[in-house]
Amino acid sequence: MELQKSPLAPASFPEMPEIEGVRLSTKACGVKYQGRKDVLLMSFDEGTTIGGVLTRSLTCSAPVECCRDHLKFGEARAIVVNSGNANAFTGRLGKVSVTRTVEATAKELNCSENAVFVASTGVIGEPLPDEKITSALGDLKSDLRSDSWQDAAEAIMTTDTFAKGATITTQIDGKVVTINGIAKGSGMIAPDMATMLSFVATDAALSPAMVQNLISSGADLSFNSITVDSDTSTSDTVLLCATGKAGNSLYNDINAPELVDFIQALNSVLKDLAHQVVRDGEGASKFVSIDVTGAETDQAARRVGLAIANSPLVKTAVAGEDANWGRVVMAVGKSGERADRDKLSIAMGGVTIAKDGQRVDGFDEGPVAQHMKGQEISIAVDIGIADGQATVWTCDLTHGYIEINADYRS
Repeated sequence: MELQKSPLAPASFPEMPEIEGVRLSTKACGVKYQGRKDVLLMSFDEGTTIGGVLTRSLTCSAPVECCRDHLKFGEARAIVVNSGNANAFTGRLGKVSVTRTVEATAKELNCSENAVFVASTGVIGEPLPDEKITSALGDLKSDLRSDSWQDAAEAIMTTDTFAKGATITTQIDGKVVTINGIAKGSGMIAPDMATMLSFVATDAALSPAMVQNLISSGADLSFNSITVDSDTSTSDTVLLCATGKAGNSLYNDINAPELVDFIQALNSVLKDLAHQVVRDGEGASKFVSIDVTGAETDQAARRVGLAIANSPLVKTAVAGEDANWGRVVMAVGKSGERADRDKLSIAMGGVTIAKDGQRVDGFDEGPVAQHMKGQEISIAVDIGIADGQATVWTCDLTHGYIEINADYRS
């Protein structure tokens, strides 16, 4: 099935600067797809630290289990990624294929097996032909380059319609620090996390504990605040690697003032990548921001936001450009979070529709209806009971989603 580029896609892939201590290569190995790049090798200099956030799915893949085990050591020398096959629900065969890939990569790069990470994305339940990956490691090693970020982003795509990348430069201690990230994902996207892979690298010097703290908190504000279809994948993996080549001082406190700009920059990259995943939602035609305020806690606000974002009735109303705010009321009520009907307020496109539990007097639907015709949709809900707040991002639900997923395995 030929996929058309999402109408919400960025104009182009960003110019990604080189990061000292990071090299990448890709190859068409025929894991599932023929004639397109489907394997990525990321190589890191000795001393690179790593942290990660992984799916909480109870049917997680063998690569996820490997990453979970290896993250305990906090060191990264390689990440091997394949698309086309998730190596999930493959039982003993899946674990053996991961072991063979890790062993071969460690031997090729002369590093510890605990410093090798693997990730897979694609069809669930099919044994992974890992020999197609391991037999290509020599060529992948020979082709390692520091400027192959777009190729890397393209190699990890499945039903994505565009490659996803983000970059930013900031400072720590007056030292220039660069952050690059790539991601894939367009369906089976829901928090904790989704059929989504993201690999972020920086030349900042960060301890393993700090890297883990930063990616855990950053993922909550980005990848764990998006949803396309409410389905949580077996395979999602987000890894942050820090080579230390920038030469900044190490800090043990995530609240250290010297890290404020860096954390803001990192979160900006993560949020940019998360937004691109939503903008490539299968069949998506509209990008939807949902701001929830006045909830019992920030966590409650996010759960209310996700209840709205995951509602098929809300998402189809957005697709149909229908300002059906009653469906938002419904979604708030089903969220399970504390709410007071008579304090609830709702706005769309900046226009208040309902306040204090009822439609405002003299409400004119014209401006809201016009807003719904655009590609960028905003919904705001104030629960009216406390100070909890959160923002969640989603897309509309169109017939294109059905077409893509009905034909996915063919």
